[in-house]
Amino acid sequence: MSGRQAVVTGAARGIGFGIAKRLLSAGAAVTIWDVDADAGERAASQLRGTGEIEAVAVDVSDAASIESAARETLRLHGRVDVLVNNAGIAGPNMKTWEYPRDAWQQVLDIDLTGVFLCCRALVPSMLERKYGRIVNIASIAGKEGNPNASAYSAAKAGVIALTKSLGKELAGTGILVNCVTPAAVETDIFAQMTREHIQFMLSKIPMGRFGTVDEVAALVAWLASENCSFSTGAVFDISGGRATY
Repeated sequence: MSGRQAVVTGAARGIGFGIAKRLLSAGAAVTIWDVDADAGERAASQLRGTGEIEAVAVDVSDAASIESAARETLRLHGRVDVLVNNAGIAGPNMKTWEYPRDAWQQVLDIDLTGVFLCCRALVPSMLERKYGRIVNIASIAGKEGNPNASAYSAAKAGVIALTKSLGKELAGTGILVNCVTPAAVETDIFAQMTREHIQFMLSKIPMGRFGTVDEVAALVAWLASENCSFSTGAVFDISGGRATY
């Protein structure tokens, strides 16, 4: 990926940080888009010795924030070759009929609408260059629907459908759009979940363990590279056997 310019959202920590690290090691220059400006700068500082990296404060639920970040990133680098839509929140673990409406809206705004807005902002520049790789981080919850996580499950199902739609729209343009559906990967997002919910997720994985950040990052790095050349609108499972469809 030498010479490629990548944007990774929500890369100040967790899976996003691992993806940024992996893309840097493959030779790409990376721009972190994260709502936490301080955490983004700390992450960039940690990774700076391994490649060209910078951080931009971006709220993916806010269209104006994304448009501003896109303009700044394109001004500085001239192009974006790779977009990894990773930013997301889990939301509360509650029954659907008890789920607060504002929490529902926040999860959908960040986890689904944020993916749409980032694609909307950067796809036109990719079309100009007739090249791009978009990788959306969905979830096994988007395939199966986790109980007590209706907003998260619905949002991630939406990401899967959005990936399929956009992939078909861009087929033949040189821009490929795919998503990955991890089962639970132990990161900071677990702090937003109850212990019962975490144990429920583990019990569903036939391999009997959670995935690792490095495993997800390796799959994303392939999808973000030129080696991925005949897959678009596809969903790549990384769930320890939980779902094979």
